[in-house]
Amino acid sequence: MKSEVNRSLDRTLESVVIVSWDDLMHDAQTGLIHIEYSFAPTGKLNYLKIWSSLTRVHWLLACEYWMSESTSHGAGVRFDNGYESESFSDNLDRVMQHQTSFILPENLGRPGLLQVSTPTLEEAAAAGEWLRDAFDPLDATLAEPALA
Repeated sequence: MKSEVNRSLDRTLESVVIVSWDDLMHDAQTGLIHIEYSFAPTGKLNYLKIWSSLTRVHWLLACEYWMSESTSHGAGVRFDNGYESESFSDNLDRVMQHQTSFILPENLGRPGLLQVSTPTLEEAAAAGEWLRDAFDPLDATLAEPALA
């Protein structure tokens, strides 16, 4: 099962959101989060935006992540509208910087969209386990000594 777990980028992104739910939803009891992403011409993810909503009508941009810098934005994560989470930022950065370690969603020439609803305690525990399993191979690769 572990090799399967480590392969899905969509599920890994959902798990990153779920384990940081309270930070992204400002401790609200219920809500929705949308994960919007788009591909670069290289076939890799170029950007990712996280939107949160308490009402399903009014959406706020929580953060965005850009793989490359431009005149309109910097590279990496940028929070908006009062959102902030160091652990979310760290987890998202690990996923985006190592996205080739996962199976990317099929690029159909349009942005991708994932919707995450308020997780149960069981879903939150499963998301934490998913991330541990997904990050284990990355940690092993990073821990290997460089050959001279």
